[in-house]
Amino acid sequence: MDRKLNIIMMASECVPYAKTGGLADVVGALPKELKKMGHDVKIIMPKYSSIDPDKFKLQRVQDTMGVWMGGVQEWCAVDYTMMEGDVPVFFIESWNYFGRDGIYNDTNNRDFPDNPKRFAFFTRAALQLCIDRNFQPDILHLHDWQTALGAAYQKVWHWNEERLNKAATVLTIHNMAHQGHYSKESYEYIGLGRERFTSNQLEDNGGVNFLKGGIQFADIVNTVSPTYAHETRSSRLGHGMESYLFYKGKAYVGILNGVDYENWDPAIDPHIPANYSLDDRSGKAKCKEALQRMFNLEVDPSIPIVGVVSRFADQKGLDLFYDAIHQSMRNMRVQFVVLGSGDKKLETNYMQLPAQYPGRVGTFVGYDNPKAHLIEAGSDFFAMPSRFEPCGLNQLYSLKYGTLPIVRDTGGLADTVDQYDEATGHGTGFKFTDNTPQAISNTIGWAVSTFYDRPHHIEVMIQRAMQKNYSWEQSALKYEEMYHTVLSWRGLS
Repeated sequence: MDRKLNIIMMASECVPYAKTGGLADVVGALPKELKKMGHDVKIIMPKYSSIDPDKFKLQRVQDTMGVWMGGVQEWCAVDYTMMEGDVPVFFIESWNYFGRDGIYNDTNNRDFPDNPKRFAFFTRAALQLCIDRNFQPDILHLHDWQTALGAAYQKVWHWNEERLNKAATVLTIHNMAHQGHYSKESYEYIGLGRERFTSNQLEDNGGVNFLKGGIQFADIVNTVSPTYAHETRSSRLGHGMESYLFYKGKAYVGILNGVDYENWDPAIDPHIPANYSLDDRSGKAKCKEALQRMFNLEVDPSIPIVGVVSRFADQKGLDLFYDAIHQSMRNMRVQFVVLGSGDKKLETNYMQLPAQYPGRVGTFVGYDNPKAHLIEAGSDFFAMPSRFEPCGLNQLYSLKYGTLPIVRDTGGLADTVDQYDEATGHGTGFKFTDNTPQAISNTIGWAVSTFYDRPHHIEVMIQRAMQKNYSWEQSALKYEEMYHTVLSWRGLS
């Protein structure tokens, strides 16, 4: 493990430059930890029009770079900046593909029709940049479908390119539901040859599947929690990729995401009215009062609050949770605070709850970072009723904030929340299995009854939860181990 590696991270988003989900958080955090460990890490991402060159101190390092795509030569430019942690970030500039509002979707939330061209071009441009600037990576780390074809391009077009052919390709899947599946008409531009448009490589139900191609060509594939790696080998959550993942064998693993505790720690959090820690939790009561006041709830420390910060999407189970709130309101003394956006019907439903249950339910439709931090700090419980959850981050934040999770027993939620044992008081949260409003309501009731009837158990659980460590340092060590493993398989360690 002493060998220091040259690692190229290729991704469609990265905090703080562009973000739609957890992918950006991973790409923004993991390289910094790897850099601390002594590795040379560079990030390559698209330059979207939303990225302010002045704010991020972008510098032009290449005015023109030619990129061959399916017999057509495209042109782009390259900018550069240094991210916090001394990690270089290179931006591929193509106004034709990235000079528009939105990363993947237009203002009406519809996918850009040229997304297959946009991200195939970006992936090839990133590889061309490695050649032009003589990066010579040991590891090409690809993220999600948007860059998955990097593994195919390396093996098909760059197998004899001395600056790329010794790199091991690693593909991280952040969500199996998003695969980059497009019509066969886009395949010619991708430029990987008709002989590879087959059912065991890039073809999928008559179209092209970027993620499938990445799985088939990458030297090793990982996803963002051990349980999700197991679940996605089954038809229930494999989304059609289960057989290909199964045949990867030991070349498909799960590595849990980490938490950036510089941004999510109640002891130093600038967004909450009172800081607190495991040693002195008095500030949490002030946060709870502030949360009740902000969301027009009855101000009473003896009433437990269940918080939610989530996208209103099918994956997240917020439709089931909406019905569970109604059930809970009928027979529990409990309050709910919900922050989120997405599905328009769910937005409307949740916006109506405060009027239906005044002083008992508060809702904010949209995303507001300070409010999200206050919900984590001021709530007693934090609910994540996901149908599936590759990793999840909010349950990890909740543990640090002493806010006990109420979660479905799936994916990263299963890996990070220890089930409460009513006999002993052991555990760090409350888990349920069935995907129904009744199961959610019953588990909320279990948590609420514990709050009222077994407060000594709640106290012990909070202490245990706040002691948990899911830092990126731990996760980065596992990524480092995976890198060295795949290099040893290729005889390059």
